[in-house]
Amino acid sequence: MKIVGKILILVSALSLAACGGSDDKEDIPVVPTTVSVSTPEATDVTETSFTVTATITTNGQTLTSCGFCYGTSANPDVSGDKVYCTVGSQISATLSSLTPGTTYYVRAYALCSSEVTYSSQATVTTTATYDPTPAEVKAYTGPTYVDYYVDIAGWDQRSKWNLSNVHDPTVMLADDGYYYMYQTDASYGNAHDGHGHFHGRRSKDLVNWEYLGATMADAPAWVKEMLNDYRAEMGVDPIDNPAYGFWAPTARNLGNGTYRMYYSIVIDNTIVDGCNWGERAFIGLMETTDPASSQWEDKGYVVCSSSDQGLDWSGAQWEGAYFRYNAIDPTYIVTPEGEHWLIYGSWHSGFAALQLDPSTGKPVNELTKPWGTLDDIACYGQRVATRLMSSRWQGSEGPEVVYHDGYYYLFMAYDALAIPYNTRVVRSTSITGPYVGIDGTDVTTFGGEAYPIMTHPYKFNDDYGWVGISHCAVFDDGQGNWYYASQGRLPENVYNNAYSNAIMLGHVRSIRWTKEGWPLVMPERYGAVPQVAITEDEIPGTWEHIDLSYAYGVQQESSLMVLAADHTITSGIWKGGTWSFDSANQILTANGVELYLQRECNWESASRPATIVYAGFGNGGKKTYWGKKSN
Repeated sequence: MKIVGKILILVSALSLAACGGSDDKEDIPVVPTTVSVSTPEATDVTETSFTVTATITTNGQTLTSCGFCYGTSANPDVSGDKVYCTVGSQISATLSSLTPGTTYYVRAYALCSSEVTYSSQATVTTTATYDPTPAEVKAYTGPTYVDYYVDIAGWDQRSKWNLSNVHDPTVMLADDGYYYMYQTDASYGNAHDGHGHFHGRRSKDLVNWEYLGATMADAPAWVKEMLNDYRAEMGVDPIDNPAYGFWAPTARNLGNGTYRMYYSIVIDNTIVDGCNWGERAFIGLMETTDPASSQWEDKGYVVCSSSDQGLDWSGAQWEGAYFRYNAIDPTYIVTPEGEHWLIYGSWHSGFAALQLDPSTGKPVNELTKPWGTLDDIACYGQRVATRLMSSRWQGSEGPEVVYHDGYYYLFMAYDALAIPYNTRVVRSTSITGPYVGIDGTDVTTFGGEAYPIMTHPYKFNDDYGWVGISHCAVFDDGQGNWYYASQGRLPENVYNNAYSNAIMLGHVRSIRWTKEGWPLVMPERYGAVPQVAITEDEIPGTWEHIDLSYAYGVQQESSLMVLAADHTITSGIWKGGTWSFDSANQILTANGVELYLQRECNWESASRPATIVYAGFGNGGKKTYWGKKSN
């Protein structure tokens, strides 16, 4: 029975095979001979990386190499970018250094017996970089006017000037909503020569300026008359054709429909041949009720240079300058109590404060002859600041006085104007002083170096930078926003131009006030960037940092500093320090230094986008720091 059974089973099997036909192989095991690779699966996708895994089945063949090939074009292969994996059936790799927000094509591959087998491709898109910049700031378009304005410097191109050919500006906000700017006659290539004096322009936004023309056709007749009357009393011959210099006006809106401009006219002739000293300078007054017309009525003499050395001008050397007060660079202020004051002076001994009659704009007290003893010329004003007590020939000029939150702030230009020019500030609770620096130096009583530094020659990375930044106007918009305007000069030999240092561009910058009440001038020029609050997410990144410490004639250069997202400083001068952010007050504290932030235009970038800048004080105010975030 057992044998019969086996035979029956065999016959049955053969019968079934015969019934199935030659093409029916469902029940016959097939041994695969090809390699297979599964489609990669992606995980942990970030802005710049992701991880991929795949399975390789060799079906008995020897696997010699495997990995992933990838790229931004379809069907990448091993001739392009690839990563190798440890040989095995399960492979995994992390692709890194990728571009954010980009789609990549990935295939796994296996090399067996010199034959490459690829998987089907997977597509993986890296996440887009997170940009916390507000939409209105991203949409900002920077100013388009040129800094290197040689091609439009001439008089026939004046409609295109904008802020070209600006030197020693003064700025006032008029009742018609325009800011009016007036200036010294100096210009690149002497473009102003023969076209009047104290040229003006106006703007609604402090960025785009319309040139208006001169406000004075010729020197008023009274200047030559007074000059030669004084010369007659001094016993020297008259000057038939005085050489005039037209310098440094200051303009103010009195708020009653009247606008006043005090101006300087300097006599460039010497007192006598061979004398060390040029003739005196005069300050005069003009008024208008319509600044848009550029028509100003001259009101005559206000004050002139005065000497406490009698008529002994022949022996005066530089350190014992003949004139005690040089009648140039006036600044004009109305105090909260309604008093009107003129503060003026340049290089000689310091700055004098002279009280004025509000109704006339002229001195309250009658002026004596402008020479005699110190008591004789006391009516010419009292000294409010001096840089040096030991010498009357000192590098300080261009005073500007404003009132803010209980203090009078006296801004001063230091050093020669071509390159070293820098700005200092001191303050007092009284218009006549004593004016004291941030470090406690009393420049009224004792004189001395004033701190803090407001501006200084500088340059950010990969740029020519600016020098000669001083002789400022300081003003506000009536809404709590304050501004600093000055000239800025290019360094020497920019674009191989031997005269590039004579290029004078008007600069306007924002001011922020510290919690202690000191002004900070922002490093980048004002460009009307939307002042949306800065968030902490915008702080991490690379910053260009400048130590603005005083160095005569030196452009302080920026260096890179990296603020990491974990609140550490990982690179730069303050490496190893930490940072924090006070969003309510928009203050970044880095390495213990409070830096006041502002959104401004990145002028060094070709497209002039918005960026974030900072300014702050260190070392008790002896140091000033500037910086901006790199774009």
